[in-house]
Amino acid sequence: MSAARPTSSRNARKPTPWIRHGIAAAAVLVLLAGGAYVYRKRGAEAAAGAYRTVPVERGDIRVAISSTGTLSAISTVTVGSQVSGQVTDVLVDFNDQVKKNQIIARIDPKTYEAQIAQGNAQVSSARASLNQAQATLLNAELDYRRKSDLGARQLVARSDVDLAKAALDQARAQVNAAQAAIRQQTASTQTTQVNLDRTVIRSPVDGVVLTRSIEPGQTVAASLQAPELFTIAEDLAKMKIELAVDEADIGQVRAGQNVSFTVDAFPDRQFRGTVEQVRLSATTTNNVVTYPVVVTVDNSDGTLLPGLTVNAEIEVSRRDDVLKISNAALRYKPADEAQSPAAAAPQQAGGPRGGTGVLDDLSRTASSLKLNADQQAAFETALDAVRARQAARQAQATQQGGNRLFGGGGGGGGNRGGGGIAVMGGPGAGNMQAQMRQRMADRFKEDFATFRGTLDEAQRKQWDGALSGLLNAKRVQLYKLVDGQPQAVMVRIGASDGTSTEISGGGLKAGDAIVAGEKARG
Repeated sequence: MSAARPTSSRNARKPTPWIRHGIAAAAVLVLLAGGAYVYRKRGAEAAAGAYRTVPVERGDIRVAISSTGTLSAISTVTVGSQVSGQVTDVLVDFNDQVKKNQIIARIDPKTYEAQIAQGNAQVSSARASLNQAQATLLNAELDYRRKSDLGARQLVARSDVDLAKAALDQARAQVNAAQAAIRQQTASTQTTQVNLDRTVIRSPVDGVVLTRSIEPGQTVAASLQAPELFTIAEDLAKMKIELAVDEADIGQVRAGQNVSFTVDAFPDRQFRGTVEQVRLSATTTNNVVTYPVVVTVDNSDGTLLPGLTVNAEIEVSRRDDVLKISNAALRYKPADEAQSPAAAAPQQAGGPRGGTGVLDDLSRTASSLKLNADQQAAFETALDAVRARQAARQAQATQQGGNRLFGGGGGGGGNRGGGGIAVMGGPGAGNMQAQMRQRMADRFKEDFATFRGTLDEAQRKQWDGALSGLLNAKRVQLYKLVDGQPQAVMVRIGASDGTSTEISGGGLKAGDAIVAGEKARG
């Protein structure tokens, strides 16, 4: 048998021409697609490189008002002297702890002791006069009885009876005068005894001696006003700060707000307090109006001292775990829009697209109310009804827009110059926005009336405040960077700490790049 012959390569089947052309065309398409992708990517990178951006972040925003004040005791008592005399003893010194009714000083009592002795002698003399008057009265009564009997039998003249009656009345008057003299002298002696007791100076409260302004041997004169001898702080475990808050910020301060402060004596420590009272007694200094705000401080460890100057921050608002953006992004406007005053003015949430994101914020508010099962069910029912109505309106608006696109709708579309609809940014824009906000507020109150009726008083107050804040919140236009180009989005703005501002709505999420400015082009 002969070996099989190997097949010659020249006899192998060659690719047909159309296959070769297809492969070449595919290669060309791949190259073109790659080039286009690279071109678009470089163009997007170039466009993106023309803008300065800041990211949307999630975090906390703390809004605080700065002010200065002075630490002092909650209650400070000034101890004076109600009597004049020479100080014989001073029994306490600075920083001494004292108890109520504890003797802290003495004034020479000799003058008042002598006056009491004199008064006692006068009382004794008045009592002797009383005894004499009573004896005279007894004699006059007996004489009158005798003469009255004799007069009845006509044995004495009627004039003798009348004289006896007059003598009796005179004796009774002398007894009354003697008794009045005793009471007068007794009262005078008691007054002197009170002044004698006042020569012993006692502490009116439990506390600490802050100041002492007398020395033994010093004479005090209380003829015109009570001289100040000591200043006693009632309790240094609790202290207060009186802050001077500017009139522009006082509207944000409420009792119960948290306060953090520092003192120069302890620069590495931060202390905390609570707003106790916002006083109405305004003070004007160099045309600057300030209001006193009293802050209570726990000083149970005794670190803080009266008189220290504090630098305080009143926390008027705190928003935790919210979306926030740098304030630079709020100031950015494209060159073509920066010329328009209407574009630069912030809008209210009641304006166009005012309902965007409000329901989500209301859901977060409801979650913070700690609702029970019935309240949660009522809220979800109202929420579903509102979302269904908004979806129906959006579908209707889309359909009407399509009809107008194909010639339907007559002349009803657009802004009519004389048709009574105010153009945004025109003279009637403010009134129109106010009316839209009011209509939206009325509608939300109607939609959630059943749910609101299930809340207690505290929950209802929190709900009403949140709803009012959302509907009256300002809206601004930001520019989100999408494929290298700024895309306008409308968001609501909330609390701001001066660096960052809370935002919501607009479909933004953490990490989105927001345009904050344009880079200089070479």
